[in-house]
Amino acid sequence: MAKVFIIAEAGVNHNGSLKTAKRLVDVAVMAGADAIKFQTFNAHSLVSKFAPKAMYQVKTTGRDESQLEMIKKLELSRNDHKELIKYCRSKKLMFISSPFDLESIDFLARLGLRILKIPSGEITNLPYLRKIGSLRKKIIMSTGMATLAEIEDALNVLVKRGTRKKDIVVLHCNTEYPTPFKDVNLLAMLTIKKVLGVDIGYSDHTRGIEAAIAATALGAVVIEKHFTLDRKMPGPDHRASLEPDELKRMVNAIRNVEEAMGSGVKRASTSEKDNIGVVRKSIVARVNIKKGEHFTERNLAAKRPGIGVSPMQWYVVLGRVAKKDFYQDELISI
Repeated sequence: MAKVFIIAEAGVNHNGSLKTAKRLVDVAVMAGADAIKFQTFNAHSLVSKFAPKAMYQVKTTGRDESQLEMIKKLELSRNDHKELIKYCRSKKLMFISSPFDLESIDFLARLGLRILKIPSGEITNLPYLRKIGSLRKKIIMSTGMATLAEIEDALNVLVKRGTRKKDIVVLHCNTEYPTPFKDVNLLAMLTIKKVLGVDIGYSDHTRGIEAAIAATALGAVVIEKHFTLDRKMPGPDHRASLEPDELKRMVNAIRNVEEAMGSGVKRASTSEKDNIGVVRKSIVARVNIKKGEHFTERNLAAKRPGIGVSPMQWYVVLGRVAKKDFYQDELISI
């Protein structure tokens, strides 16, 4: 099994602070993530002044401000992006971001990012898809709220604009923060892979780490998970995010699961080969047997250790003549 690419999703949990963003980078490095992902947007290009908040945003940030006002406070400046990329490079951590508007796509492209992340909300944005597809970069695309047909349409746009299908990973996702486990529907990830013929992954918004670990076992090649310095911090996404120790525990669990998946070949492992002789059985003398006697059901038994004739040869041994004396429990030889 190939190594799962783990994205620590900082998103907007920096609350607009470069200092906090750098602390999030440190946490992602400590946890052993492969990349950290932020969000790149111009609030006025992303949200109209009439756009309402999502219900989860109302629950976490109240009704006193508009979505535009909330989003505006969560922007990172262009210089912040450059500083974060430099900081990530010094920590040997990949920097990824999701552009939320056309201008931000161009900006990230100029910064030379190897991977661009399409957020769920842009999967039905044709001008956006055409522009990002024309860059011919590696793409990770979240599919929250989308139908299979909408995912296929988006893929077709990206491919027609020049992005190779093999360079696209499609993440199954649910955009409710936090996602109820009954709505996770991890098997849909396998449907995406089977029907659309793409690499698949999972962007997890549940509380806890179980769903991400299960997705790994099902074959996800990318796992993305929100994290924060502290769930009690103000902001829309903190409450549905992992804290630092939880992020580290998730990364360790994923690494254990991917190692445990193995080759798929059923055979004795290196670690258990020594147990064969201890746990399996051999044909032994049930009672003392004299030379010249026939081996029968009454004078043979199957007992540990398993270093002699296997009981699978039981009917080969029955009826043969003992070539020597055998004491009770002695291994039978033929």
